[in-house]
Amino acid sequence: MLTFISICANSYSGKMLAFQCHSLMARSTWSSMGDEFSRDERALDGATILALPKSKKPKCKPLTITTITAIAGRLDLSQPLNSAVYACLTTTFYSAAQLGEFTIPSLKAFDPSQHVKLSDIRRDQDQHGHQVIVFHLPHTKSSPLGEDVYWSYQHGPSDPQAALHNHLTINYPPNNKALFSWRYPQGLRPFTHTEFLKQIKAVAAKLGMESLKGHGIHIRATLEYLLQGIPFNVVKSIGRWSSEAFLIYLGQHAIIIAPYIQGTPIMEAFTHYTMPPPH
Repeated sequence: MLTFISICANSYSGKMLAFQCHSLMARSTWSSMGDEFSRDERALDGATILALPKSKKPKCKPLTITTITAIAGRLDLSQPLNSAVYACLTTTFYSAAQLGEFTIPSLKAFDPSQHVKLSDIRRDQDQHGHQVIVFHLPHTKSSPLGEDVYWSYQHGPSDPQAALHNHLTINYPPNNKALFSWRYPQGLRPFTHTEFLKQIKAVAAKLGMESLKGHGIHIRATLEYLLQGIPFNVVKSIGRWSSEAFLIYLGQHAIIIAPYIQGTPIMEAFTHYTMPPPH
């Protein structure tokens, strides 16, 4: 097995090489145990580091508020489909959610016990009157029993509150239907993941931009909140990151760290407790 790994290193990505190794082991009568298993795992880790850049998938291009505003300028928000596209985009972004949590896999896949509906929205506020709109996700990969995401009013054309109000006014989906359903000529139609990406890709082409990936929404939302000076642990909670994985994006954005390292303190004293540990 070590010979196989050493030959393939620098030619395949770590994930592909691990898949091939596990497939070989599954088809053989031999399986690694104890020290041998640990040794093979370390070898795979090394092969992952040696993988050529071309064998790795390119990182998703992040979405920005400027991009969202440009997209709004290219959409006729009085049209049912466009209003659903923009409402879904801004809600997913400002709630730092995954696109798949607000879209449907296919037209016939809607399940009220699995997907967000109008009845899953509520309005909350704290003792100071700060309001948030809460969306209950009935089912997610990390929380099969459901969890909440939320956003608040934002200034400018990317405001998710205005976008959602516009969508509900034009498409008026029933309480028990997919939240971002839109009025198709033949009737109400659930908003699919494929339809969203299709529409966003078309707009990106008109703007001369690269095609946007769904995961880029989650990534950029994380960065946007960090750039606003929100403490790291709060951003981690908003984005529901289960690990410190989101910190890998900080290395490319020194301005996120800037307020914390000035000679004259800028952030409140308590924020040093929220800084991630050094790596």
